[in-house]
Amino acid sequence: MIAVDIRKLTVKFGEFTAVDQVSLSVRKGEIFGFLGANGAGKTTTIRVLCGLLVPTSGHVRVAGYAPEDGLEKIKTRVGYMSQRFTLYDDLTVAENLKFSGSLRGIVGRKLEQRIEELLEFVGFSRATGAFVKDLPGGIKQQVSLAASILHDPEIVFLDEPTSGVTPGARERFWKLIRELAGKGKTVFVTTHYMDEAEHCERIALMKDGKIIALDSPGGLKASTFRTPLLEILPSRKMAEGSWLPQLRAHPAVESIEPYGMRYHLVISDPARLGEVKAQIPPSFEISQTAPSLEDVFIRLVEAGFIK
Repeated sequence: MIAVDIRKLTVKFGEFTAVDQVSLSVRKGEIFGFLGANGAGKTTTIRVLCGLLVPTSGHVRVAGYAPEDGLEKIKTRVGYMSQRFTLYDDLTVAENLKFSGSLRGIVGRKLEQRIEELLEFVGFSRATGAFVKDLPGGIKQQVSLAASILHDPEIVFLDEPTSGVTPGARERFWKLIRELAGKGKTVFVTTHYMDEAEHCERIALMKDGKIIALDSPGGLKASTFRTPLLEILPSRKMAEGSWLPQLRAHPAVESIEPYGMRYHLVISDPARLGEVKAQIPPSFEISQTAPSLEDVFIRLVEAGFIK
């Protein structure tokens, strides 16, 4: 079953095109990731899918409804956890959740039961009378998630949900995301953390408002790196030097990018590996390595490599 269907979606703000002819579909219960630099068009696309923006052109269907069917029909079936604003810092946890519930028409005992159920689901263990501004980042994100799914939406949009929280809190939050998908919810996630993106079933890479790649994490790695990826560990004394520009200039070298204290090297023809190695100081360690999503992102989004 298709939860979200997008065909040639375009969103313009004056002369600026924020989303350019985007097409994709997402299955019910899928964890779907959006990756891209700031300004790539991820958040704008999500705002259209949440019924918060009317597209300039193209066709969108969310949970079976199009914007022309009425934006409220879409809004009641989606939950949106914004990157910047979901909770009011000067309200308590309880006040935030009651306010969110009232906006969705959930009141009385039904709201109280739903709040209790969701706080247990997200693992919230603090007093609900605590002010949101006093909560650690990871705990605040738990409450934000609870607020965004109070009305039991079919589709949940999470825009940079773990930005600024500890690695432990990120892992706990992703456990909740997997549990949501296990309950049949469709989850859209935008993230800057490549290790998080590995949890997605499929990922769309966006650049300048366009989708430049769409596949599973494994599929993206396989299609982006058709020749072996080599890792170079320079000796400390020669980490910087004439070897690097000389290596970049070699005709068999497609790319060489820094990766922590190492470099990741892609060559166009494995048969010319000996030639390439001859350009690398003999004291350097060279080995083959498996590409990561960070390698994919750098190659396709930052370096602009065309598959």
